[in-house]
Amino acid sequence: MHGYATPDSDEVTAAPGRLLDVLKVAAVVLDADGYIALWSPENEHLLGYSPEEALGQRADRLLVTRENRPRARELFTQVSSGARRAGVFPLRHRDGTERAVEFRTMRLLDSEGRPHLLGIATDATTVRGVERDLALSNSLVNQTPVGIAVFDNDLRWVGVNPALERMNGVPESAVLGRRVGEVLPDLDVQAIEARMRYVLETGEPLLDQQTVGRTAADVQDRAYSESYHRIEDSDGRVLGLAMSVLDVTERQQAAAEVAEARQRLAVIADAGVRIGTTLDLRQTARELAEVAVPHVADLAAVDVLESVVAHGAITPVTGDAPVELRALAVAAGYPTDVIHAADPVGEVAVYGSSRMITQCVRTAQPVLVGRVDGRMMRRIARDARVARMLLSAGVHSYLALPLMARGKVLGTLTLYRTVNERPFDEQDRVLASELAARAAISIDNARLYGRERSAALTLQRSLLPSAPARQEALDIAARYLPALSEVGGDWYDVLPLGPGRTGLIVGDVMGKGVQAAAIMGQLSTATRALARLDLPPDELLRHLDDIAGSLGDAIATCVYAVCDVRSGTCALSSAGHLPPVLTRGDGTAELVDVPGGVPLGVGGVAFGTVELPFAAGSLLALYTDGLVENRGEPIDRGLTALTRLLQSSGHCLEETSDTVLRALRPEPDDDVALLLVRTRV
Repeated sequence: MHGYATPDSDEVTAAPGRLLDVLKVAAVVLDADGYIALWSPENEHLLGYSPEEALGQRADRLLVTRENRPRARELFTQVSSGARRAGVFPLRHRDGTERAVEFRTMRLLDSEGRPHLLGIATDATTVRGVERDLALSNSLVNQTPVGIAVFDNDLRWVGVNPALERMNGVPESAVLGRRVGEVLPDLDVQAIEARMRYVLETGEPLLDQQTVGRTAADVQDRAYSESYHRIEDSDGRVLGLAMSVLDVTERQQAAAEVAEARQRLAVIADAGVRIGTTLDLRQTARELAEVAVPHVADLAAVDVLESVVAHGAITPVTGDAPVELRALAVAAGYPTDVIHAADPVGEVAVYGSSRMITQCVRTAQPVLVGRVDGRMMRRIARDARVARMLLSAGVHSYLALPLMARGKVLGTLTLYRTVNERPFDEQDRVLASELAARAAISIDNARLYGRERSAALTLQRSLLPSAPARQEALDIAARYLPALSEVGGDWYDVLPLGPGRTGLIVGDVMGKGVQAAAIMGQLSTATRALARLDLPPDELLRHLDDIAGSLGDAIATCVYAVCDVRSGTCALSSAGHLPPVLTRGDGTAELVDVPGGVPLGVGGVAFGTVELPFAAGSLLALYTDGLVENRGEPIDRGLTALTRLLQSSGHCLEETSDTVLRALRPEPDDDVALLLVRTRV
């Protein structure tokens, strides 16, 4: 390192340095006979003798011990002959101790040619300490990987260490006396010099200041961390500025990679919460598209094979066959018309074998196009018009991923980048593949569930009567609504028993899906067979209980009623079912208190029967719990609401049925069966 004095530091007017004060250099002059002729004040500090005590004394007798005097006289003789000597010599202090003194000697001649000896001396211990400090400083500055620069008060380079030479790509000789911008114009010179001036003016250090730029050693921008300190002497005089520089490019890149990794984990965690909240195919596709933007792409589209949507079946694409896809979701990370370039949601699009999306489905492998040009866009878009729209919207990168579940391709997740200038890379492919894999499982679950629900619903509807048979003196209306999620085992039936007599049943098999529908079918068939025997309600339920017990774990509730319009009565028995509602001709309505019974399949408990007047104009309502039961609410609230609705029912039972369903279950989360029966006036 060079010194950091200003260019005028050698002038007489320059302020003195402090090094001599630290060393306390003393001077002494001996005449030709070895007597002390001159004695500087610093000698008193060094050896303890005042000028009065030293002047005129023989130096060897005053300052040298007896055993060292021969060496001292020999040294005096050599210097008197014109030799120069330097080294360390032990001199006697006034207190009697010896002090190691570092000295420099030379011969002086007076006007008459007589020789004198000039000696300059300082404490050897102090010199060693300064030398160690300087050596340590020099070692640290030259060997540290931290770049160090010293500037004068005019912001001109005074010195740089080897590390900074390597960073700058410029040797020290090429920067001395010049400013930063004159040597490294591709750095943020304005910001750097503003920091320098601030530190010089205020004395306040600036630490870890970030600069991004390029030096002569680099072909790409790098990141630097700089710290600035003002240099002052012990009197507070400002000597210049020191700057330390660290290349933190790798550290920042590592930090950026960690941040990106955390963001990817956050996206995956978010996907785990947001994707697959329902077993609805379209809802799952929307959730996937909305998670993909803007975290991964600016525009996302989810397309599923038409065979999956229409039939729940997976038809593989092989050879040169085209692929038929139905668009289920499109999402954009910002308001843009480019969203209309994607296939319209709900519509089917056919892509030829040369299209990128077809390749993705056929090979079950991601397709990544880092930079999209016009030729490549024609293989991406479904037609030339859409290709022009995508290019004009700024689409520059493309990524298509197969939606794979259980080893089969269900569809694709297609991603585009427009406002995000960075093209898709391998990290994006890995993240998007994770999202696609998670969504594909949910989509396949929705597919399988849809197939099961469709089968259960088909079975359910095939076992229910298409329309209640018209009975003597009775008006009848019936409704069955499957749940929006899973189909259950609710059923109803109207059974002719003889002249003026009609059997009515409403039941609910515990469980969901095809199994519940199958059990319901067996119980419904058994009920029809037993009804032909015209058994009393309690006896019919006892036989049904035996049959349910033979079906394994089948449990069901039901209520069975026999209406006799000729006698004007109605007999009812219940197997753990909700009470029917009876509305009389005067408009009053109440829940029928049927003797309690256990569900079918429990066995071992007798069923009771209640007989009620069923005069002309009376209305009997049988239903399942899906009509009146709401999660988080007491069931009494639903029963009260049903009773109130039936009190105000009109003449038409079909309209009454629709009114009740709209009021209580517009979108049922459980199956609903409702059977209304009114005697004609």
